Amino acid sequence: MYIDSGFILSKEAYDSVKGIRFVLWLWTAQGPLKVIAKEQEAVFFIPQNQIPIAQRLLQQHHIDVRFANAELKNFQYQMMACCYFNSLRNYYKASKILKNNQVQTFEDDIRPVDRFLMERFIKGAVWVKGHLQVRKGIRILNDALLKPNSKLKPKFSVLSIDIECSGDGVLYSVGLVGDGIDKVLMIGSAKPIKEPEFCIEWCADEIDLLTKFCSEVQNCDPDVIIGWNVIDFDFSVIHVRAEALGMALKLGRNQENLQLKTGHFTRLTIPGRVVIDGIDTLKNATYHYDSFSLANVAHIELGEEKLITTDNRLEEIVRQFNEDKLSLASYNRQDCILVLRIFEKLNLLDFAVVRSQLTGLELERMGGSVAAFTNLYLPLLHRSGYVAPNLGDHGLTFDSPGGYVMSSEPGLYKNILVLDYKSLYPSIMRTFCIDPLGLIEGLKNPENSIPGFNQAFFSRAKHHLPELIDELATTRQAAKDNNQPMLSQAIKIIMNSLYGVLGSKGCRFYDPRLSSSITLRGHEIMQTTKKWIEEWGYKVIYGDTDSTFVMLDNELDYTSCNEIGTELARKINKQWQIKLCQEFKIDSFLEIEFETHYSPFFMPTIRGKTMGSKKRYVGNVIEDGANKLVFKGMETVRSDWTELAHKFQKELFEILFNQQNSQELIIQVFEKYVKKLYNGDYDSMLVFRKRLGQHLTDYQKNIPPHVKAAKKHLAVNPHISFKRGQMIEYVYSTSGAEYFTGHHNYDYTNYVNKQLRPIAEMIIDDLDKKLSLVSDRQIRLF
Repeated sequence: MYIDSGFILSKEAYDSVKGIRFVLWLWTAQGPLKVIAKEQEAVFFIPQNQIPIAQRLLQQHHIDVRFANAELKNFQYQMMACCYFNSLRNYYKASKILKNNQVQTFEDDIRPVDRFLMERFIKGAVWVKGHLQVRKGIRILNDALLKPNSKLKPKFSVLSIDIECSGDGVLYSVGLVGDGIDKVLMIGSAKPIKEPEFCIEWCADEIDLLTKFCSEVQNCDPDVIIGWNVIDFDFSVIHVRAEALGMALKLGRNQENLQLKTGHFTRLTIPGRVVIDGIDTLKNATYHYDSFSLANVAHIELGEEKLITTDNRLEEIVRQFNEDKLSLASYNRQDCILVLRIFEKLNLLDFAVVRSQLTGLELERMGGSVAAFTNLYLPLLHRSGYVAPNLGDHGLTFDSPGGYVMSSEPGLYKNILVLDYKSLYPSIMRTFCIDPLGLIEGLKNPENSIPGFNQAFFSRAKHHLPELIDELATTRQAAKDNNQPMLSQAIKIIMNSLYGVLGSKGCRFYDPRLSSSITLRGHEIMQTTKKWIEEWGYKVIYGDTDSTFVMLDNELDYTSCNEIGTELARKINKQWQIKLCQEFKIDSFLEIEFETHYSPFFMPTIRGKTMGSKKRYVGNVIEDGANKLVFKGMETVRSDWTELAHKFQKELFEILFNQQNSQELIIQVFEKYVKKLYNGDYDSMLVFRKRLGQHLTDYQKNIPPHVKAAKKHLAVNPHISFKRGQMIEYVYSTSGAEYFTGHHNYDYTNYVNKQLRPIAEMIIDDLDKKLSLVSDRQIRLF
């Protein structure tokens, strides 16, 4: 028997004569390994009392099935039966037939290969044992047995690819840069005056291009292929062109074909390799950008630019293909290099690996919080004697409230402390044993359970999430101590997603009693915290979900404020330990921290009203001995306000926080900005940026300004195109919203009244009355 360990690159399931075969391709230190598990059955569950009707229905359709007692029950306490199938075809067909005839099925939406791995607690890395053979240089492990391996750290070979094509998807070139390769495949021929520093291989046509592309991938043999929108664009275009040309794309190991399926999302399989998209991985890692375009991310993260920067990139690509193929090859290659450098700088591949090892999700999986929760929770639930519920099995119609947001007291303050509960919702779940299994078991025995909200009770002993959260928190602290930022970040994302999953109606475990027991307990905790702080002689001016804002006396210095903040956190944590032990006989895992001392701090009113705003404020903090302005929810941190507004607001608050006669100075600054605006000094700062949420043609009613601008531009320039998700840059001219091209007759009045005035009025009441006289032209604005 041969034993090895590896990391899962791809997984497939298919029918064989003896049963269902699960095939995994692994990265191993000895090279790629194809693992074929012993033949398996696929399973879902039905109530035991529905076996007779299920048996009759499946016999009528000549579907082979094996029934067995599951020793499991559903959340309604019905005993379950297993329905085993030795083919995927029968598994999916039976599920459809039974549901169409009102037979309840459970967990029939779990992919058999996913169940095979999750029930063995395999997450990313795996130990394998089986019979090894080598066929045409490919190592194959037959009749394999698998078990989890939590310590493997793979070292993948990586290839970055990028394609260039016409607007109709006709291929021009493919760039390939990575381990052992730096090449562009280009249709056509050329005799360059100066040889480029990289290799260009000329191709006769698209068939030749795709043939050579497959050959190059086989030669450099990467474990991981990366790119930018590489699945939904590059590989989708390549797949469509190959089908149109009658070609098979033998990109997988052992010359296996690429498989691409479209639906709610595009599922791409290249046996023996994994394709990871840069945009999806950034989003999974919670990076935020105004635009996730390669040009924008490369500019921000690398300080580098794409080689084509014109507004109409496609038009320039077509021109270069027809007139200057060497420039197009350089552009194509540069995009590959930018993607590689972004992945390297931000450690995106490391993040994908640790996320997979924590959740069992595929390396390339986008989003997937619900799937991750299912991977983690389902095997534990089975071992506790239950099958997972179906959507809506709880039969409840009420919704749970959101996080607690306190009314604010607007104004300018000298000293504000922010006390923040560390991972509040996971801490609530851990402390009060809030858990799907815990709810079902708690309802059976409410007298000995922890009460929740909306008639919920949670078992003190039978649950899984509290232990899972404890394990994640311990691992995260160890990751911080050992300087493992990717692991720490991945755990933080998973912990923060736990409430979101339980509060999502798209999750099979959603039950409003669960989610409301978390959020309403959060409300209670925040209100109690405020009460204690005020009993101790301090004033609370605001609270938001897990943060409490405390006002201190103006006379206190920096050191005294920090000492008070630390002491308040200590007292609150101690108070929770006493209170929860007395009321519920449970340990408190709630932990509030003194997070920030703002001095000064400004809380605005809601625009046009006297009441305080929510989730919007500005404060000054000291970092490394220097003052730093922190804006939350304000115009200066919002991408739908102009650079002019950002600059103006920052300058106003620097004056407000640092000058005694601030109102007079702010009015002078306002007047200065108006004058310079009309002089054209700020023309480069007047651009708005807004993403297209739909395709242009889908906007029919209530058309927003950025869409009007795009449609107006398209009418004059029909050769260009706008796509859903694209960032639109526009300005206001005297003719209304216009797509930004750099030359406009700007409507300065609009910018004064919609960008400058609202920011100034946030700080100064009755702005009109306090404005000093300026030129007649400007007075008419107000």
